[in-house]
Amino acid sequence: MRRADHHPSRRSFLDVTGAMMATGLTAGLTAGCASDSAGPDRHAAAPATTTTTTTSPEPVPATGRHQAGITLPQPAQPHLLAVVADLGAAVAPGPLLAELGEAIRALTAGDDPRLLGLPPGDLTVTVGVGPRLVRAVGASLPGAAGLPRFSRERIDSRARGGDLLIQLCAGDPLLLPVAASALLAQAGDRVRERWRQSARRGANVSVGDGRTAPRNPLGFIDGIIGPHTDAEQRRDLWLAGPPAVAGGTLAVLRRMELDLPRFAALSVAGQEAVFGRRRADGVPLSGGAADSSPELGAKTPDGRYLVPADAHARRAHATAVGVGLMLRRSYSIDEPAPGLLFACFQNDLRTFTATLTHMETSDALLPFTTTTASATFLILPGFDRRRPLGSRLFG
Repeated sequence: MRRADHHPSRRSFLDVTGAMMATGLTAGLTAGCASDSAGPDRHAAAPATTTTTTTSPEPVPATGRHQAGITLPQPAQPHLLAVVADLGAAVAPGPLLAELGEAIRALTAGDDPRLLGLPPGDLTVTVGVGPRLVRAVGASLPGAAGLPRFSRERIDSRARGGDLLIQLCAGDPLLLPVAASALLAQAGDRVRERWRQSARRGANVSVGDGRTAPRNPLGFIDGIIGPHTDAEQRRDLWLAGPPAVAGGTLAVLRRMELDLPRFAALSVAGQEAVFGRRRADGVPLSGGAADSSPELGAKTPDGRYLVPADAHARRAHATAVGVGLMLRRSYSIDEPAPGLLFACFQNDLRTFTATLTHMETSDALLPFTTTTASATFLILPGFDRRRPLGSRLFG
C-alpha cells in the first residue's frame, strides 16, 4: 500500500509507476506470462528458445447502463488495484468525473498513449464517490451515509473513508498501475491519494449452473451465494432510483489481516465448522450442492445443527439477518500484511451493516480477522459519450 500525505507531482506518479511496472513485470514472468522481448543474437551460440503466445482476453465495454467491473466480465478478472483518494475542498466533482470517464474510455479501448503500448485486454475501471460528495447533493440520497464503527478494527485515519474510489481490474496485473497512473495524472492536484491496495483472486472452482467462484486465502470457496440472476440483481444489486443514481450501486471496501497460522492449526473439520461448508467443494454442511443455500434448520439425530450456530454461513446468511443478497468479492493480499481485500455491492447499505452487526454477536470467522481499512462508495451509474460519468448526480 502506498499512502500519500501531500499533493503528488506528475513526476512522482511516473517514478512510482516505473517501480510498480518493474515489480509487476517480474511477477508476470514468474507466473509464466508471455514476453515480447527480442530473441537471442543470431550470430551467438545460444540455446533454443520457445515463444509462448496467449490469447488476448475479450475487451469489456466501458459504457452502458452500469459501469463495468461489477457484473461484467464473468468471471471477474484475477487482478485488482483499488485506489482511494480525496478531492480538494474547492474541486467540482462533475468536470473531474467527466474527464476521468473520457480517460477510461480511451484506456479500455487502447487509445491512450499513457498505456505505454500495453494492450488493454479485459481492463475495467469502476468509479465511486464517497458520502461527503453525495451529501453535498442530497442528504437522503443512497450513498450519503458512511459506515459505522465495528469491532475488530485497527484503522488508521487515512485508511477510513474517502471521496473517490477507482477500482481497476484486469487479467494482466501489469496494466493496473499503468492505468491508475494515467487516471491520477489526469486528475492532477485536484485529488490526493489516501491509500491503495493490490490484490488477486484465487483459482476459480465450478459451483454449478455454469458459474464459478474463487477460493479465499483461508482455502474456502468464496462468494457462492449472491444476486446472480437478472431478477436478483434488479432486486438487491442495482439502484432503481432516484434518477440521479439509477443504474448505480453501493460498494463497501474492507481490508483485513488474517491470522492464517491459527486458522491453519485447526483440523479440517474445525475449519469447516467455522465456515459451515466443506473445504474441498464448498457444499454446505447441511448437504446439497455447492450452490445450495444452507438448510439452517437441519439437525443431526441427537439435535445438533448441521451448520453450527456460530458458523459464518449461518451468521452471514441473508435470511437469518433479514436483508437482501450482496455481491461479494474476496481478494488475497500480501501487503501490508497477509490477508484479504473484501468488496461487496448492494443497493441498500443496511445489507452490509446489518449483516456485520449480526456476525459480531457470534461468528466463528471474525476472531481470525482484523480490519485495517474501510470505506463505502456510491458506484456511479453507467456513462457514454452523451451522458458523461457522474453527470446525472453532479450535472
